[in-house]
Amino acid sequence: MTIPVTAYLSIGSNIGDRVQRLRQACQSLESAGLRLRSVSSIYETEPVDVVEQDWFLNCAACIETTLGPEELLAKVHEIERDLGRVRERPKGPRTVDIDILLYGDSTFRGETLILPHPRMLDRRFVLEPLREIAPDLHVPPDGKTVSELLHQLKDPAQVCRIGSLGLPITT
Repeated sequence: MTIPVTAYLSIGSNIGDRVQRLRQACQSLESAGLRLRSVSSIYETEPVDVVEQDWFLNCAACIETTLGPEELLAKVHEIERDLGRVRERPKGPRTVDIDILLYGDSTFRGETLILPHPRMLDRRFVLEPLREIAPDLHVPPDGKTVSELLHQLKDPAQVCRIGSLGLPITT
């Protein structure tokens, strides 16, 4: 029997009914056998890198999975495709974007996946929602907590908490 691993995801959308897209992404994670443990509030966030696009709604989710890191990546890419994601332009508009931030307390470097997510420490739209659900979580490799990382963050991007997805959470 495989022991479940706790993983943290960042989920975002800036096309269509953004709240519904976040809700569908979380429901699809559950339907795919990934146990949804907690989900942050919804945050409206300023686009980063490609700024000429609509603002995003983002949230963070904590899941339990028995999938390995690359299998989990394949599963979230499948969910993105099922929810209408088309990868036309890097960092461009998207119906849904699901990034794996952390996978247990491990580090990982594969061809298509690096964990912890290599840019999470530079992004307020990732750390604000993550702090809500896991403020004392230690992030490898140096072990600072999410709260500490957010406190030292220099990212000036606007991030505003706007509400809840109202999803039932498995405990």
